[in-house]
Amino acid sequence: MAFSFHRSLFIPRLGPCPLPSPGLDREWGCGGASWISDGERILLDDTVRASSDTPLPEEWVSVEKAGPRRRIFFDPAATTCAVVTCGGLCPGINDVIRSIVMHAHYGYGVHRILGLRYGYEALNSRFGHAPVELTPERVAKIQHLGGSVLGTSRGPQPASEMVSQLEAHGVQALFVVGGDGSQRGARDLYEEVARRGGRISVVGIPKTIDNDLLYMDRSFGYLTASSEAFRTIEVAHAEARGARNGIGLVKLMGRDSGFIACAAALASAEANFVLIPEVRFGMDGESGLLRCLERRLRERGHALIVVAEGAGQHLLPQEATRSDRSGNKKHGDIGAYLKAQIEAHFHTSKTDITLKYIDPGYQLRGVVATPEDRTFCLQLARHAVHAAMTGRTGMVVALWHQRYVHLPVHLVAEGIRRVNPEGDLWRCVLESTGQPARMGVSI
Repeated sequence: MAFSFHRSLFIPRLGPCPLPSPGLDREWGCGGASWISDGERILLDDTVRASSDTPLPEEWVSVEKAGPRRRIFFDPAATTCAVVTCGGLCPGINDVIRSIVMHAHYGYGVHRILGLRYGYEALNSRFGHAPVELTPERVAKIQHLGGSVLGTSRGPQPASEMVSQLEAHGVQALFVVGGDGSQRGARDLYEEVARRGGRISVVGIPKTIDNDLLYMDRSFGYLTASSEAFRTIEVAHAEARGARNGIGLVKLMGRDSGFIACAAALASAEANFVLIPEVRFGMDGESGLLRCLERRLRERGHALIVVAEGAGQHLLPQEATRSDRSGNKKHGDIGAYLKAQIEAHFHTSKTDITLKYIDPGYQLRGVVATPEDRTFCLQLARHAVHAAMTGRTGMVVALWHQRYVHLPVHLVAEGIRRVNPEGDLWRCVLESTGQPARMGVSI
């Protein structure tokens, strides 16, 4: 069976790799068993449907496998790397920064690594953010801190100005830590470098607690955020059970994707209603949320509702379109809306309830990463360094089918991933909560 790949999945390179990897001197690869050849690839789709009438295809769409190569493009002693963190805060950013520095320094012998402060603003001279030198000593303990030691910002900057600043700092390899908007910025940087005929490697590392980046199993920070959300749900459940007709209402992050709400609700196994942006719901009618909530209180005496911040936007007053600096549409407050509607409904029916509304908000973003997320951050960072040192560019390191791969940045930047209403995750949520599949929405 011949394995091939679409041209759209090709990872650009700055040129051939004339230099032996420093890892050869330290016997990386256990006699060669772990070295990655350029021909090793991972199937983009690992599901197969075949029958006598539909034979298996002869071409399989695949992506490049990540890992150390025997030969590299850049001379480590003469290479300057830079790290920039963009967008919202996320657990694990400092772990990624530390791992990039440690692996570039000790693994390859790169001694000049710059930290670019306050996101892409660092590459616009009008802001005046001078880079900082990142050394192993300087980053040794930053993994114990939440947030980003480099700071961050939202919004794009002119690609031409940013590339000029990279050139002025003598940067050969740039690591962009960020979500979909940040990776769109990385794509623009890569294209501007290519337009100039430059030799700067641009490698992305996926960061978003919403877990909404395309073509990857997960992004770093998601597991930590889900764990923190789980603890909040447990508290809300205790509050609900502690009162007659108690209702716990928890709003979690998830602007356009409900992965955190689903994961945390499933982990608690106590949620009765999960509301996410991907599944429309209604408040009224026999199958609407309010009637379902009435029945739940009548039967069990308490209820727990988990809602993602982007859910139910069709129910809110439509205001003039507002966007943040990254171009993301600002949503209305679905949590406050649900609280008001539920309280008004039961006041009208003269039913006493005790409603506790909890919005952990930014608490999910600024905490220190869990051990599992820390390990994930380390792996993403080391694979990013491996890729950059071989001159690969215009790409993002990702975990796909439990293997680390190289994805073209344009593929990651073309959209966001959402919970599939027909998929197994949402089916599991429905089975766990017992809520109607179409709550208050006609078929």
